[in-house]
Amino acid sequence: MTQQLPQAPSTEPELAGVRNFRDVGGLPTVDGRRVRHGRLFRSGHLAHATASDAAYLSTLGLHTVFDFRNAADHRLEGPDVELPGVRNVNLPLSDPADGAEFWRMVRDGNLDQLKAILADGKGADRMIASYRLIVTERTAEHSRVLHSLAEDSVPALMHCAAGKDRAGLSVAVTLLAVGVEREAIEADYLKSNDPHRRYKVRRSSDSPEAMSAEVMELLNPLFDARAAYLAAAFETIDETWGGTERYFSEGLGLSPETRERLRERLVEDA
Repeated sequence: MTQQLPQAPSTEPELAGVRNFRDVGGLPTVDGRRVRHGRLFRSGHLAHATASDAAYLSTLGLHTVFDFRNAADHRLEGPDVELPGVRNVNLPLSDPADGAEFWRMVRDGNLDQLKAILADGKGADRMIASYRLIVTERTAEHSRVLHSLAEDSVPALMHCAAGKDRAGLSVAVTLLAVGVEREAIEADYLKSNDPHRRYKVRRSSDSPEAMSAEVMELLNPLFDARAAYLAAAFETIDETWGGTERYFSEGLGLSPETRERLRERLVEDA
């Protein structure tokens, strides 16, 4: 039996201190149904949420906020604001020590140093490798999220720092699990490129040289949502497990009963 939860409006609010927020409700499934509004939300971090932002988020009836940031992210941005009555689950999907020098260079490096690590497609290649690694190395974390959603964690909000990569993949995995069309998952993922949603690039210096057009062009692959990145994740699922069904059953340990409970919580009735 589908749990009856309050429906949230499908319109997007303008949040002052939270970027990339949206409800994924309305996305179509392969069997002709749609994801329910007010069940699954995604965003960038909540550390800079204003009082009015927090007041709006508190109207959504959230059960759980999944924060996929690591300790380095928390040091840089701060902890999420507390929402009364909402469970916060910090489930890092990246190791703060992995690539620490790389990200220090992104913040501090000069043009020549950035060229050395990002030019000639190296930035995009790094992102593709990261997406592939999250799929293969973070099966336990994704399994935990999906089991939690099937049990009691809806309505839920998933976020990382920008709400694009780690949260983007977790949302994609969740949507795949309930039968959302891959094309629809990609279309939602690419919304993170909208100017009002994009993560604000932070560098140690705000001088013109540090934020020049040439520098930003080098950094763009790291802060873009690109179809090729998500496609690499889907390809990794297919290459590693032979398709989504074995990925969910063998990779994430989801039983048919758990998948059905997920659908009941997140997808409209037939």
